[in-house]
Amino acid sequence: MSLQQLNAASADEFVALLDGTYEHSPWIAARAAAGRPFASLAQLKAALARVVRQASRDEQLGLIRAHPELAGKAMVSKRLTAESTHEQSKAGLTDCTPEEFARLQQLNADYNARFGWPFILAVRGPRGLGLTRREIIETFARRLGNHADFERAECLRNIHRIAEIRLNDKFGFTPALGQQVWDWAEGLAAHSDPGFREQGQLTVTYLTEAHQACAAQLRQWMLDAGFDEAQIDAVGNVVGVYRGTDAKARRLMTGSHYDTVRNGGKYDGRLGILVPMACVRALHAQGRRLPFDLEVVGFAEEEGQRYKATFLGSGALTGHFDPAWLAQRDADGITMLEAMKAAGHAATVPAIAQLKRDPARYRGFVEVHIEQGPVLDERDLPLGVVTSINGSVRYLGEITGQASHAGTTPMGSRRDAAAAVAELLLFVEQQASAMQDVVGTVGILNVPAGSINVIPGRCQFSLDLRATTDAARDALDHAVREALQAICQRRGLHHRLDQTLSAAAAPSDPGLQARWEAAVQALGLPVFHLPSGAGHDAMKLHEVMPQAMLFLRGGNAGISHNPLETITADDAQLCVEAFQHLLEHLQ
Repeated sequence: MSLQQLNAASADEFVALLDGTYEHSPWIAARAAAGRPFASLAQLKAALARVVRQASRDEQLGLIRAHPELAGKAMVSKRLTAESTHEQSKAGLTDCTPEEFARLQQLNADYNARFGWPFILAVRGPRGLGLTRREIIETFARRLGNHADFERAECLRNIHRIAEIRLNDKFGFTPALGQQVWDWAEGLAAHSDPGFREQGQLTVTYLTEAHQACAAQLRQWMLDAGFDEAQIDAVGNVVGVYRGTDAKARRLMTGSHYDTVRNGGKYDGRLGILVPMACVRALHAQGRRLPFDLEVVGFAEEEGQRYKATFLGSGALTGHFDPAWLAQRDADGITMLEAMKAAGHAATVPAIAQLKRDPARYRGFVEVHIEQGPVLDERDLPLGVVTSINGSVRYLGEITGQASHAGTTPMGSRRDAAAAVAELLLFVEQQASAMQDVVGTVGILNVPAGSINVIPGRCQFSLDLRATTDAARDALDHAVREALQAICQRRGLHHRLDQTLSAAAAPSDPGLQARWEAAVQALGLPVFHLPSGAGHDAMKLHEVMPQAMLFLRGGNAGISHNPLETITADDAQLCVEAFQHLLEHLQ
């Protein structure tokens, strides 16, 4: 099938051509037909998803209930549609052991009893190769605990993924660039620190053996992809350069980090290295050069897991490496200096200082990254343009009252420190909810030496306040500190508040942001703007040069810093194509 054929068809022919895309639900194609002509397959997919999103709740439930159970009665009696038969067979559900089949039948019964509709899962998976039966069963069991409204939305998202793969089959489309990115991410995830590797968990912290193996692997992949240079620098950054036709032209820098949090995901940071690598690989295969050099950096450290030196990799390039970091010790007492020497790095301040880039030689820094949140996933959007990386301020605090007997102290005579922190927590929630583009979190609550029958005399807490602009961050900060003062004064308590972090917001450069917007639009997708609530290497590069980011949708409701972190090869394909557009149109 071709888009030309689909655009030229009558309304009835359009529906017939898309038959089987959405299980027993021709009304979706019938409504989407009005959106023609479709300029890209991505635009068609988005239009179909939009129809479902705008449908009534009853229509959405009807669509879900049109799908068969996994390894259910319809499969056993061979009454599945051809599409469902192919999908369940590809996932091996036709070859279940008796134990697996019994487990799936019980899960089907439990799920239907809880939600009233069949469990929906895109069993061909994020790569299109098919999930294993173990993965299917584990996902089934995990999703049984979801809230009904969330689970209904998750079923619809999986239905869209099923439809996407079926459309790929109809159009004979293979997301080869996205599959390459996905395969690289899988390959890099083979390296993990001891203690985590044995449990099948991904953890790569600064300058461990796994970290060095990742660096060596990235360097080799860069050379294989056609980079002219690929080196590991004095702090462990992997730096690849694909030379342009004009050696005097200002370079474009891109990249992200390859270290991870403990028991993290495969795409946080790493996506931003692999996507531009795929672009270079395609350019090299075509024998083409850009007018300018493209510098791709796999930053050695961003997460601050082994040493408290966040943005160490990108900080070295901006000239903000703190020599005092070299004396920091990890949990085993190994200093950063010792770790650097063991990894074969010079480990001297002059060598690290030489890594500083001259901003005048660069036109800017761009970064692609998974969203690490649910916004794009909830809107069925594969890509989002970042407007700003949130500024943040963090505190550690303590409220002190009077510990006393829980049974003999009247309510009006209490000086309860924990109750005061609880009141502050609710204020943070309410105040942040009432302001635009700000978030506030109390992530730590601790009553030292607490007892079930003692009124808390001390309560320790944290504050994490973030906003898209410094002004909005400061307004929330001021309001929260005023509330803390008022709460303690009214309750007769004392408080201490120590600031541990203050980071400025990093608004996207308008020119580079416009390039991302044009790239998304060229794919036939709606341009959606959102801020980044998390910090990124782009935030550090922003201190010395223009920057702008593009977000890629994360699956499983956008969860990140978690083994459930996931993307699809199709979304990665769109991300690579957007990056290619930016490169082609950057003058």
